[in-house]
Amino acid sequence: MAENREELEREIVTLDKLIQQSKSIIEKETELKVRQLKETLERLNNEYAEEKILVFTESRDTLEYLEKKIRIWGYTVNTIHGGMRLQERIEAESIFKNETQVMIATEAAGEGINLQFCHLMVNYDIPWNPNRLEQRMGRIHRYGQNKEVFVYNLVAEDTREGQVLKKLFDKLEEIKTTLGSDKVFDVLSEALCGKNLAQLMLEAAASARRIEDILEEIDIQLDEDYIAQVKEQLGESLATHYIDYTRIKEMAEQAREYRLIPEYTEAFFKKAFENAGGKFRIRKDGLVAVDRIPFDIRKIAEIDSFRRQFGTLLKSYPKITFDKDIAFKNQDAEFLSFGHPLFEAVMGWVEKDLSTSLQQGAVFVDPEGKLDGVLLFYEGEIKDGKGNVAGKRLFVLYIDSNVREIHAVNPSLLWDLAEGEPESTSSVDIEDMKNQGMTSVVNELNDYRLELLDERSRQAGIKERYGIRSLEHLILKLDGELIRLYERRDQGESVDLTIFNKEEQKKNYELAFEELKHCIEQEKHLTMSAPRFIGAVRVVPAVHVEPAMVSDARIELVGMEVAMDFEREHGRIPEDVSAENLGFDIRSRDGSGMLRYIEVKARAQQGAVALTQNEWFKAKRFTDDYYLYAVMNAANSPELVIIRNPVENLEPEAIIESVRYIVPFKEIIAKGEMEVGQ
Repeated sequence: MAENREELEREIVTLDKLIQQSKSIIEKETELKVRQLKETLERLNNEYAEEKILVFTESRDTLEYLEKKIRIWGYTVNTIHGGMRLQERIEAESIFKNETQVMIATEAAGEGINLQFCHLMVNYDIPWNPNRLEQRMGRIHRYGQNKEVFVYNLVAEDTREGQVLKKLFDKLEEIKTTLGSDKVFDVLSEALCGKNLAQLMLEAAASARRIEDILEEIDIQLDEDYIAQVKEQLGESLATHYIDYTRIKEMAEQAREYRLIPEYTEAFFKKAFENAGGKFRIRKDGLVAVDRIPFDIRKIAEIDSFRRQFGTLLKSYPKITFDKDIAFKNQDAEFLSFGHPLFEAVMGWVEKDLSTSLQQGAVFVDPEGKLDGVLLFYEGEIKDGKGNVAGKRLFVLYIDSNVREIHAVNPSLLWDLAEGEPESTSSVDIEDMKNQGMTSVVNELNDYRLELLDERSRQAGIKERYGIRSLEHLILKLDGELIRLYERRDQGESVDLTIFNKEEQKKNYELAFEELKHCIEQEKHLTMSAPRFIGAVRVVPAVHVEPAMVSDARIELVGMEVAMDFEREHGRIPEDVSAENLGFDIRSRDGSGMLRYIEVKARAQQGAVALTQNEWFKAKRFTDDYYLYAVMNAANSPELVIIRNPVENLEPEAIIESVRYIVPFKEIIAKGEMEVGQ
């Protein structure tokens, strides 16, 4: 410590020299780590041109320093750090995905965002806690990543901690080779069983132990027992018989069948976006680019409630897809669908500017000439005893104009209809029909409530079986422990503090027990809100329909019977789902659980068949799992022709007519197989 003015002045001179030396190192980039970072970025940019690169560092100061350097080197760059709110971090993620090539991040990048579209990472600083290193790598090396991940760790080997880190990574590479899996890098702390890596790093940096002793401790012998222990830690030997794989498989199949087809979200967005004054362009790779967003849409996205719910709208989106599978393969592309700020802002503009049109209704045409009536659209909502929304559903009622009958239909029926011209005069009284349909929609909503109640009851059973019984067991166990403690106290032992702790623990368990029971009851208590009328559609039959193309209920029934019998004869179990308008008529399962989705088309004699837009798009999604069963001569001597993957086999020959795809008879015979299963 300086004891007088002269010593203090000498100290200041020394500090000034150190500052100048530091500045010189920084300005000339002679510091080894900075040079290595520059060379690493250059190498990555050459090998993976324009690919995203994530750079991690420990401190905010280093982050700001590196940001200036990397920008000077000619890269576009943005940052994420702990001083940013979650919404700002999500916005930074979008900017990195759509605009910049390099992102510099502190540990805050590991919280609440997904950087899976990036597969190149540089750790400029290595954290001493291995769990934090795991979390960093987990930002990009995780389930769903379809590119090979490269992580570069900049380690100064001529430091004590650098020697430990090098030995650590060498040993991990050895474990990886022995295991035959790079899963070891996802769980570093478990891979080096029984070693406190953070403590070893601290001891190395503080010179608390000889470096040779620390390195020797990390140099583990990889015998059979050790590898078995690592596998156990990695969870590879955990029992899985408690998982209901059959139910998971059924849920996955159902999700696949009911998933909204991306062609519809794409068509909606493009039409609405253009109506709002927006422009987009189709890229050479088939994806969509939006270079500028209209003011009216940006204004909606600037509302605080919108930003809190959906995030920040960027100025442009250079690479957009509406297909989740394409987005999965091209992770630098934005997946545009419900929940995305651009899609939600466009929907907000539609609701704000076009809601009156929705209430007034629209006219659609049935290309088959069967429907002549009105579709009424209602939204129904179910809440539980907590006041939370348990489910929402769109309900559609069809009222026939001739016989005034009301029955529920699948909302997707609208996809099978073509846009029509507004009627000059209309005798339809929407208010009267709304009132007429209310009783029917309330019944439909109640059926939906019972459907939700079944699922809630199933979930409640699980919670009661595992949650309630576990708490009962813990409370009973504590009762036994307390009885023994009371006896020891009576014998003069000093166990009052232990008794107090056990009694508090028991009170907490009893409170949790009552809360869980109450919560389960609330979740099972479901109530309906009044259905909300959304809009109406007038459906008119097409004026000119080829007689052979008009559907006949009797002929359709024959076609379904022929198809169902064929499936049973070939050892499959068919299920008639034609009433659900899913885009196929039969769901058929073989002995191994494999599914085929079958659309049945029947003709009284011989002739072309028509697939609706919904059926065609489903066939496009399901590819080889989708079959067209065309039944010819159904009136007299039915003949079954089977075409697997009709889109691939028939697309060049199909004739697009309004919202239908007409397949000529000669193509059915040429591409199909007569009464032959596959």
